[in-house]
Amino acid sequence: MLVLAAWSWHIGRSPRALLATSWDSGWYTRIAAHGYGHTLHWPDGVVQSDLAFFPLYPALVRAVTTVLPVEGGTAGLLLSWASAGAAAWGIYLIGERLYGRRTAVVLVLLWGLLPHSIVLTMAYTEPLMTALAAWSLYALLTHRWLWAGALAALAGLSRPNGIAVAAAVLVAAAYELYRRRATPRVWAGAALAPLGWLSYLLWVGARRGDLLGGYFAVQDGWTSRFDLGKGALVFVRDMLRGPTQFGFATALLFTGAGVLLFALLALVERPPLPVLVYAGVLVLIAVGGSGFFESKPRFLLPAFPLLFPLAQALTKARPRAAIVVIAALAGLSFSFGAYALTLARMAL
Repeated sequence: MLVLAAWSWHIGRSPRALLATSWDSGWYTRIAAHGYGHTLHWPDGVVQSDLAFFPLYPALVRAVTTVLPVEGGTAGLLLSWASAGAAAWGIYLIGERLYGRRTAVVLVLLWGLLPHSIVLTMAYTEPLMTALAAWSLYALLTHRWLWAGALAALAGLSRPNGIAVAAAVLVAAAYELYRRRATPRVWAGAALAPLGWLSYLLWVGARRGDLLGGYFAVQDGWTSRFDLGKGALVFVRDMLRGPTQFGFATALLFTGAGVLLFALLALVERPPLPVLVYAGVLVLIAVGGSGFFESKPRFLLPAFPLLFPLAQALTKARPRAAIVVIAALAGLSFSFGAYALTLARMAL
């Protein structure tokens, strides 16, 4: 934030405006102020509706502006900063439980130094979803099934890929059933987990007159659909055939790194099944979805378990080597955040 602020002032722009109103932030604050119903019609026939954005974050922004004398953008920033802190705490507890304190500290540090981590300080939904996901997974690891299900339901109301949290809870419950250890609390947690995500999809479907397909039609207006990566492969093919923008090249690099880290997570670290499923679903959604290729690394921000192998390696490395790696990541993160919000001509 300090690097972004310094660069913003240098070029005569407002850091607060960049963090609070850039790209999707404006959609969320508009929903918070006026509710759903805003649609953009572009000359090429594209129709973009605000129904594509899930309701929990704008509802919380509305609540903050009701209680505090602040505007929607400022309320969104306060929520994101608080959520990022809660997410870091939850990530630390998971890392400590699975690998020990030192690895947990490095894990949180790496998560905060991801190239797209500037999003964690913006009026975006990734900090909120990551916080809900981390605490839901921690509840699963500590056998608090009702908490896990309730937090998964809230995560499902925060972002489309929040379904990954519900998937983790459902797989954990299925494993308990397989082991014949299912209790009423397990069943209750499993029943709660997908309710948030499903309820919003059905609400949008009912509003659009197509109960099961309405939400996906809205997403199609944003060129967002799940096609198992076909659209992404076509985009990469065309991108590699000629000159491309820096944002697209970095998105390809960072997304490829995410896939590699998931392979290491599954084959080397072998974390508890719910954690693996959560990370796997997020990677599948990011890689298998088409549209807004430049946003794929942002979609992977909540996938903090992907950092387990790197955190383990840095914990075991010589201090000097670890410091060099962390300093390099910090430099990349600081510069990329400033670039993405002040120089890039594409959405985060």
